[in-house]
Amino acid sequence: MIGTTLHEIRSHIASLASESGRYYLICGRTHHRPVPAADLYFESRSAARAAAQATEQYRTVLRRYDPQVPYYDVIVCECDPETPSRAATASPAATADPDQPAEAPNSPPASGDTQSVIDVCHTVAGVVFESIAESPHDGLENAIMDTYLDIAETIEHPDELCLQLLTSTATELEKRLDPDEQLSLLSTAAANLPIDAQADAVEAEPLDAVLAEFQAVDMLESYRVEQRSVDAESESRSWTVRIDGYALGGDGADGDHPERIVTLPIIVELFGRLATRSLTITDVERLSAAESSSAPAAWRLTIRTGAEERSHGHGLACVRATGR
Repeated sequence: MIGTTLHEIRSHIASLASESGRYYLICGRTHHRPVPAADLYFESRSAARAAAQATEQYRTVLRRYDPQVPYYDVIVCECDPETPSRAATASPAATADPDQPAEAPNSPPASGDTQSVIDVCHTVAGVVFESIAESPHDGLENAIMDTYLDIAETIEHPDELCLQLLTSTATELEKRLDPDEQLSLLSTAAANLPIDAQADAVEAEPLDAVLAEFQAVDMLESYRVEQRSVDAESESRSWTVRIDGYALGGDGADGDHPERIVTLPIIVELFGRLATRSLTITDVERLSAAESSSAPAAWRLTIRTGAEERSHGHGLACVRATGR
């Protein structure tokens, strides 16, 4: 039995995958790789078909949380025999599964070039909602959806809708959970990230890996880690980072709250790349126009691992400029 939660369905899909597999899933219309199978390969066509069915089920469940989740026509393709089975990009000679339709005309169209942003947002939102469902915080999920749907009616662009889902989630977490409860919820959520979401942590600094991913999908314009340190004795780490043009940084999707930055996706992804289950955010600063020529705003903040006291009262879903 597959199960009905996002975590159970994703675990089932992962159990079908193989490092040496030659088959993979794409949308037959857009050629996008669908979450949660975007980085997975399968040993046989039958295993890939089962994964395709489970992927459709996963996206149906995810659509409970966000009605704007794109519809995909998931099909099975095979890598070119001349190409290594785990090639990052399949050969143009890949062949679609002849037993599956190449197009489902009754399905709403997918979102085309915006899909990368959508996938990042939905991956984070999905694991957070899973964590909420298993938590004692009754009413939190409904409160988030009420906040989101009230605003979503005024938004048309798919990217902005997904960003608004994260913003609405952060708003209710800040309102209803104290910093320790936010830490527990988000660290638990990170444990449910797709299995390959942590792969690049081996080759890069974890915070750099997170922010580079967001930059690649245009969620931020640029970033610079201005200072990083490691305490060998306590094994704690810290980063002081400047983030420019962040889509959730007091403008854009969070334009009603110019004094805060939504750190929810950064923290969840960072937890997924760290062994620690304790993070704090301090020294939050929204840079003035004289210090930042970018639009939207630029921010500077410090993120630390380790069990430090959250004396500044900051949560993790979103934080406000120090002194505000």
